[in-house]
Amino acid sequence: MEAIHFIQDLAVILTVAGVVGWVCQRLGLSTVVGFLVAGLVVGPHTPPFALVTDVPRVETLAQLGLVFLMFAIGLRLSVRKLRRLGFSLLLAVCASAGIIFALTRLLGAAVGLSAVESLFLAGMLMVSSSAIISKVLLEACATHERSGQLAMGVVVLEDVVAVVMLTLLNSIVQFGGPAEARVPLGETLGMLGAFVALAGVGGLILVPWLLRRMSIAADEELQTLGIAGLLFLLALLAFRAGYSIALGAFLLGTIVAETPHRAQVERLFEGMRDVFSAVFFVAIGMQIDPRALGESAGLIAGLAVFTLLVRTGACTTGLALIGTPFREALRTGLSVLPIGEFSFIIAQLGVSAGVVSERFYPLAVGLSLLTTLAATPATRHSERLSDMVMAWHPKWLGDWLRAYYGWLDHFAVRQKRSLLWQMSRKRLIQVSVGLLFVTGLLIFSEKLLSVLEDWLGADWPYRSWLDMLFWSGLTLVALVPLVAIWRNLSAMAMLYAEVTARGHPHEKKLRPFIENGLKVVGGAGLFVWLASVLPAEGVAKWLLLLCGALAIVTVILLRRKLIYWHSEVEVELQTMLEPEKYRISATSAPWLQSHDDWNLAVIDCVVPDLADCQGRSLRELGLRSRFGCTVVGIERQGYMIPLPPPEAVLYPRDKALLMGTPEQVRAGREFLGLVTGSSLSDSLFEEVRMEALAVPAWSRVTGCTIGEVAPAKQFGVQVAGLHRAGLRILNPKTGEVLRAGDELLVLGTTVQIRQFRDWLRERPEDPLAVK
Repeated sequence: MEAIHFIQDLAVILTVAGVVGWVCQRLGLSTVVGFLVAGLVVGPHTPPFALVTDVPRVETLAQLGLVFLMFAIGLRLSVRKLRRLGFSLLLAVCASAGIIFALTRLLGAAVGLSAVESLFLAGMLMVSSSAIISKVLLEACATHERSGQLAMGVVVLEDVVAVVMLTLLNSIVQFGGPAEARVPLGETLGMLGAFVALAGVGGLILVPWLLRRMSIAADEELQTLGIAGLLFLLALLAFRAGYSIALGAFLLGTIVAETPHRAQVERLFEGMRDVFSAVFFVAIGMQIDPRALGESAGLIAGLAVFTLLVRTGACTTGLALIGTPFREALRTGLSVLPIGEFSFIIAQLGVSAGVVSERFYPLAVGLSLLTTLAATPATRHSERLSDMVMAWHPKWLGDWLRAYYGWLDHFAVRQKRSLLWQMSRKRLIQVSVGLLFVTGLLIFSEKLLSVLEDWLGADWPYRSWLDMLFWSGLTLVALVPLVAIWRNLSAMAMLYAEVTARGHPHEKKLRPFIENGLKVVGGAGLFVWLASVLPAEGVAKWLLLLCGALAIVTVILLRRKLIYWHSEVEVELQTMLEPEKYRISATSAPWLQSHDDWNLAVIDCVVPDLADCQGRSLRELGLRSRFGCTVVGIERQGYMIPLPPPEAVLYPRDKALLMGTPEQVRAGREFLGLVTGSSLSDSLFEEVRMEALAVPAWSRVTGCTIGEVAPAKQFGVQVAGLHRAGLRILNPKTGEVLRAGDELLVLGTTVQIRQFRDWLRERPEDPLAVK
C-alpha cells in the first residue's frame, strides 16, 4: 500500500504543479513561481488536510530534481562560452557579487540577523534567475540587443558565483552554527578549485571519448542510461569529497557542454529534467507555511526594494568598471533583477541544516515573486530610465567616467603591446590548472582510495596489494602534469631572463644568472607546495616516499615519453576547448547588433512540436508579406543556419531568429507558435514495407516506361527493383520499359501498395479502370 500512496502523492504533485504553473504562465509569471505555489497548496501547512502523505519520499525525488536541474544549468555553460564572454565580464560579475555581499552583510547586521543568516541572505541575493530573465528579455524583444546580451552573459557567470557560494555555505553547514567565523575561506576555495580542476580535466579527457564510443556502439536508450550513470556518479563523488551533489551535476553539465553531443544530451534529458525539477520546487513550496508568508510580508517588501536597488547598482558598477558605457551598463543592471532557482537552493540548504530559521523559505519565494513582477516593466522601459539617469547625473560623475574609460583604453593598448605578457599568459594558465589538478589528486587521494575499496569489496583477492597499486598509479598520473609544470616554469624563467637582461652591459652573464635563480625559486616553491599537499598520515606517507623515489628514476628514464603524453593530453584539451567556427548559438550570432535608431528588434522563437508551420518553407509562410518581419537565422540541433533562403523548411524544435519592428516580430513569433491541430496527421513511417508485384499480360503498363507510369506521383510508391527472366535490376531507371511477366519490387505503405496492385491488375476494358 505504501507504493500506492507514493504514486498517489506523485500524481497530486504533478497535476497541481501543471495547473498552477499554467495559470502563472498565462499571468506572465515564471512557472517556477507556479511550482512553489503548488507546493503551498498540497503541503502539510495548508488546511483542512494535507494532500501529500509521504513527504520524505517526495523530498528524495526532490534531490533527483536538484541533480537534473544543476545538470541542465551546467549544459548552458562551457569554457568556450566563458572565453567568448571574456575575462573582463567575469571580473565585472565578481565585483557585482562582492558589492551585493558586503551591502547585504551590513543590512543583516542592522536588522539583527545572525552572521550565518546574513551569509545565506547574501547568497540568495547575489544570483539572479536565468529562466526568468531569459523570458523577460524575450517578451521585451531585447534578447539580441547589446544590453540583453550583456544581461545573459552576466546571468551565465552568476551561475559560477552561485556554485562557489553553495560550496562555501555547505562548508559552513559542515562546521556548524557559531563556527562560521572560523571557516578557512582560502583553504575552502583552494580545495574547491583543486576538486574542480581534478574533475574537470579528468572529465574533459574521459567523457568526450566515452560519448563518442556510445554514439557509435549504442542506441539512444543506452546512451541515456550511460550519461545518467555518469551524472549520479559525479554527484556522488562530489558528496564523498565533502561538497554538495549539485556541484558534481553542474560540473558534468559543463563538461558535456564542451562536446558535440550537447544538443543530443539536452534533448534526451529534457523530459526527466522538467518532471524532477518541478518536484524539487514543489518540495520547497511544501515546506512553506502560508501564515509565515503573511507574517513576513513587511520584511519581504523591504528586502525586495533593497534587492532591486542593490542589484541594479552593483551590476551597473561592475560593468562600468570594465569599460562598458554607463548607459548600457545601467540598462543591463535593470534587466538582471529577478532572483530564483539558486536562491531557493541556498534557502533549502540553510533551513534543512538548521543553521537559519524557517522564515527563509517564504522570504525566498516572496523576493522572487516581487522581483519578477518588477523585472518586466524595468526591462521594457530600461532605455527610458537610463536616459533619465544620464540626463540627471552630476557633471563631475560624467567627467570622472570619461577619464576612467580613457585610462582603461590606454591600459588595454599597453597590454596588447606587452610581448612578455602575451607570451607568458598561456603558460601561466597551464601552470595554474596543473597545480590545481595535482593538488586535487593528492588532497582527495585518500577519499578516492576509500571509494575504490568499497567498490572492490573485502573479497577482492589482491586487496593486500591495493595500497601499493593505488599510490603507484596515482604517482604515475601526477608525474605527467608535474613535468609539464616544470617545463612551463623553465620556459618562463628563460623568457623573463631574456627580457630583463636585454640591453644590459653584462647581458651574457646576467641572463643565465636570472634564469637559474628563477628556476631555483620555482623549484623551491614546488617543493613547499608538494610538502603541504602530500598525505602525511599512516602508510600513505611511506608509500608516497617510495613512489617518489621511483618517480625520479621514471623521469630520468622516460622523460621523453612523459613529455609526449603531456603533449597528447594538451592537444586533446585544446581541441575540446577551442571554439568551433560554425557552431554558434542564437545568442552569439556575430551579425546581430543593436540598432535602436532604426527601431529594429531581433528575437528568437522555438517552433513547437505540433505547430501549424512545421514542414513548410519560408516562402510558403510569407512572414515578410504578412507581418513585415524576416527570418535571419535558424538554429537546428545546436547548429546555426545564417540568412536561410526562401526554400528553407522549418521543422519542430527549430529556433528561428526574427528581425523587424517590435510589433512585427511579436506577430511573427505568435504565428510560428500557433497550434490549431488542423494540420496534424499520423506518421505512416512504421507502415512502410516492400512487396513484389507481378505484371499481368493484360496490364495497361505493358510497353510503358516507369517514368510514363509514374507510380510515385499517382500512388506514392517507389519501384525499388525489377526482376525479369532471372535478371534483377536494382533501382531501375525511369526509361526502363515494363513487360508482361516482370516482377516489380515496390516500396510504400500498405494502403499505397494495395491501390497500386489493384490498378496494375485491372483489365483495360473495365469501365471503372483508372485512366
